[in-house]
Amino acid sequence: MSTAIDPSPGSSTNTSDAILNDVSEGPCSGDSTVVNISALEYSGEKLGFSWKTFAKFVGPGYMVAVGYLDPGNWATDLAAGSQFGYRLLFIILLSNLMAVLLQSLCIKLGIVTGRDLAQACRRYFSAKMNILLYILCELAIIATDIAEVIGTAIALKLLFNLPLPLGVVVTSLDVLVILMGWDVKHIRLFEWFIIFLMATCGVCFAMLVGKSHPNWRAVFTGFVPTPEIYTESGQLYIAMGIIGATVMPHNLYLHSSIVKYRSPGRATAVGAIHEIDSCESGGEDESYQPLLRKSNLPVALRMTHLDSVIALTFALSINSAILIVAAANFYGSTEKDVAELEDAFVLLQKYLGTSAGILFAVALLFSGQSSTITGTMAGQIIMEGFLGASFRLRPWVRRLVTRVVAIIPAMIVALVEGDRGVNDLLVLSQVVLSLQLPFAVWPLVYFTSSKRVMTLKFEGSGPAESSETSSLVWLTADVLAVGPRYGPKTVEEDASEVSYANGVTTTVLAVVVATLITMFNVILIVQVAMGKS
Repeated sequence: MSTAIDPSPGSSTNTSDAILNDVSEGPCSGDSTVVNISALEYSGEKLGFSWKTFAKFVGPGYMVAVGYLDPGNWATDLAAGSQFGYRLLFIILLSNLMAVLLQSLCIKLGIVTGRDLAQACRRYFSAKMNILLYILCELAIIATDIAEVIGTAIALKLLFNLPLPLGVVVTSLDVLVILMGWDVKHIRLFEWFIIFLMATCGVCFAMLVGKSHPNWRAVFTGFVPTPEIYTESGQLYIAMGIIGATVMPHNLYLHSSIVKYRSPGRATAVGAIHEIDSCESGGEDESYQPLLRKSNLPVALRMTHLDSVIALTFALSINSAILIVAAANFYGSTEKDVAELEDAFVLLQKYLGTSAGILFAVALLFSGQSSTITGTMAGQIIMEGFLGASFRLRPWVRRLVTRVVAIIPAMIVALVEGDRGVNDLLVLSQVVLSLQLPFAVWPLVYFTSSKRVMTLKFEGSGPAESSETSSLVWLTADVLAVGPRYGPKTVEEDASEVSYANGVTTTVLAVVVATLITMFNVILIVQVAMGKS
């Protein structure tokens, strides 16, 4: 594999180009890499913040944020707004803050170690544990696919009066065609496509909020917690449903994987998309890595975190808008319990006109479509991460299998039970996701809190040089080395280790969030089993 790093616009070149533009053989699979002087311009200390650099990191956060807008979220947000007005907006905010923390851990794991959550499990856990986690992950992916296929099929029915079984088939096939073109080199196209779909959802609900004329004072008050949330069983149940539907297990695997492609490589500029070689992974007993990566890692982490926070804030706005629309139109009326997506469509048309119903259905279609794409990608990531290259299927085969497994129960229920059965299946899929969530959250907290996993070894600072020329030669030989150096280090070369593990505060917060999510989901599952849903 040969990778070339092109100079950024406006970068300067000098006589050192002859030295730096050279091909070095790396120790990993004989790969060769062309290194350009422009990579030096991306030193973490020199770079700081710039919108141009940030633009290179925009994308992964939105690929994840669409998972917070799937039909399961819609159902709980509509129920919350129609039954309790604006009072549960605080729970949406709280669940979003939890998501920001957990997704930040995913970013750290992927960028620092070069491994996603599934790969980390495979490396550090036993074979039996990995088999258990893999089976649970596959069940979660199937449940996610079912929910998103159903949501999109319902949207097609609302917009085009397409029968649900036919809508299920159309949804599955069109996503399969789109994902046939998936490749790392096309990742920016996928990211911008998802951003477009999310933006369309946002515009639709912004217009719906405008049509609904909500009580804005009550809206802002809704973001403040009240004792009733914890003392009234009805509010607590819906609150648990919101939290359980918001933090999706497949998102943790997806985010930790897609950020890897922007992890600073041994000879890549910050923000450059590239494949991850095994020798670029971190963790125990890894080879020494160049200082260039050490200086670039904080920049990559900061920019990727910012992308994630902005994207999740956008998702927060849309989820809040769904609840606000439901509260403004259904709370306090005879239509107090909106249990199904089709109910909301009909009632919005009744209260706000035909255009409102169309906006709702379009937003549902685009939300389901984008969530289905990223959910299928997560399935591929999970299989390859847990099972390794020896079990790797061709991408189209893997996606076809996932689609078929998701289609079968949705199709059977749509044919036998009709609309009501499809909505029951949607609820069941959320329960399955709730069951799997702790098995994804706890390993993530463990890995990112472990110094053994999150420590990188960097090459030493090298001998002190007084002249600019000699320093440049040292940079050429050591800092921009494509692969780790072998042989003993001299007295003048002090190797350094840097731990990127969570600090005490982050670890405590992560454990608290993981515990709350586990408790919420266990209680939710118990209530469903007791027939209280």
